[in-house]
Amino acid sequence: MSHALLATLVVALVLAFAFGWAARALLRLPPLFGYLLAGVAVGPHTPGFVADPAFTGAMAEVGVALLLFGVGLHFQLRDLIAVWRVALPGAVAQVALGTTIGTAVGHLALGLAAGPAAVFGLALAIASTAVATRLLEEQGALAGGAGHIAFGWLVVQDVLVVLALVLVPAVAGTEGEGLGAALLRTALELLAFAAVVIFLGRRGLPWALSRVARGGSRELFTLAVVVAALGTAFAASELFHVSFALGAFFAGVLLGESDLGHQAAAETVPLQRIFAALFFVSVGMLVDPRDIASAPVASLAALLAVLLGTGGATFGLLLLLRVPAGMAATVAAALAQIGEFSFVLVQFAIARGILPQEAGGPVLAAAFGAILLTPLSRRLARGTAARLLGVPGLRRWQERGAGRPLPPLPEGIAGHAILVGHGRVGRTVAAALRRHGLPYVVIEQDRVAAEHLRAQGVPAVWGDATRPEVMAAARPERARLVILALPDAADARAALALVRAANPEIVVAARAHDDGEMRFLAGEGGAGLVLMGEREIALGIADFALRRLGVDAETAMATVDRLRAEMPGAA
Repeated sequence: MSHALLATLVVALVLAFAFGWAARALLRLPPLFGYLLAGVAVGPHTPGFVADPAFTGAMAEVGVALLLFGVGLHFQLRDLIAVWRVALPGAVAQVALGTTIGTAVGHLALGLAAGPAAVFGLALAIASTAVATRLLEEQGALAGGAGHIAFGWLVVQDVLVVLALVLVPAVAGTEGEGLGAALLRTALELLAFAAVVIFLGRRGLPWALSRVARGGSRELFTLAVVVAALGTAFAASELFHVSFALGAFFAGVLLGESDLGHQAAAETVPLQRIFAALFFVSVGMLVDPRDIASAPVASLAALLAVLLGTGGATFGLLLLLRVPAGMAATVAAALAQIGEFSFVLVQFAIARGILPQEAGGPVLAAAFGAILLTPLSRRLARGTAARLLGVPGLRRWQERGAGRPLPPLPEGIAGHAILVGHGRVGRTVAAALRRHGLPYVVIEQDRVAAEHLRAQGVPAVWGDATRPEVMAAARPERARLVILALPDAADARAALALVRAANPEIVVAARAHDDGEMRFLAGEGGAGLVLMGEREIALGIADFALRRLGVDAETAMATVDRLRAEMPGAA
């Protein structure tokens, strides 16, 4: 590695850490805001040290791929298939609406003709998968229903970008291949990619990694996981012209369905975080303050187009598709931004003379501004959802499309547990309660899941547990225990407040995603038990390690208990 590249890597990481720490500790903002500002500081448009853009861009692409590989490890194909009825029509309609709004901005603010304006509009309608992932992860919503819908939505957007990269030059006449031939070739490539994923990768990739795991070398297994992620991504992009990031995501999905998924996730987490930081640094490097200053109206209009055409349109369409308002707000807030695919599309069009050079500035300004405004977007979406839930007729509208009505719970139910959420955590808890014949009621936001539970004879209430009417239907005043298995921290707080209002003496068990949430639930929330997944994994491994190294079981358990008690948020 040359001195210049080494300096780029070191300076970028040092500033990412410094600015990320300042954003988190001083401004109470997510670290990614600091990463973006670090990128501006080392970019070519500000004085001082200038990082190598090609090297940083390559590292950023690796970062996005590893980030989405990690996300894929926590998904299963059935999770994505389950949301297609929402994600496919919703994402297509949202991209169409967002493109229309962006086209108007391109025509009115930049004076672009119809074709170039449409390309400009499409760039403003595609959300960043990397940004959405981090935002959902920070809210603890990545593994829940909102995360599944968001990723189904993003996969559809990615496919549309692939088609756009074929259509744009073909329509503009800048390539020799005809439009029909280009579309046919792209469709065949996408079908071939899907076939390889479903019929070969689903068995082949876990089989290959299991052989490496049997060899007993942790070092080789770690290397094999990285090779699987990046190798699959590279093969997908080279052979099928699918985006590098999407290839890595599906590699993660395939491994996530095997028993290797948890260990593969543990091996790649440190790399994901480092390279993801470099991705946001690379985005910040693209921002030229002079572009914003030279076209302030166009930059502001582009930002509004993103917030309305991506965030606003997503929220409205999800409501029309009868997704609960709270979940719709979480998805919309995560998608109310643009990123890597927008940059690719704009640079692609500029290089072929379809868009003028000055069109890139407003797109970058909109991307940077939308990411910086995500806390405001999140609060606005949640506030709008809360107000809409009070509108007469909205709940009836969602219920009319929800299938057959669920019968009411038995009148005499009492002394039961209320299980809020029936995802991966909730299902395991329910299985334990069922095995011992203990009564419980499930509150589930997914209508299909609620109907399936009722068909199995499980008392289930469909709806948003943060709504008083829904929580009241589970009879909290008669319950002994409530288990908050919700992935979203804000929803868990709201549900806890409703339960406490109805039954101040009820015992609470909850999951958390960070130290601050653990402290709140265990302290002010009065929860009897609060667990954070990463901590319990660490404590479980520590217990295993102590026993394998000769510590007796009782002493090992006592050590684990002390460690748990010393952690922040411990009761």
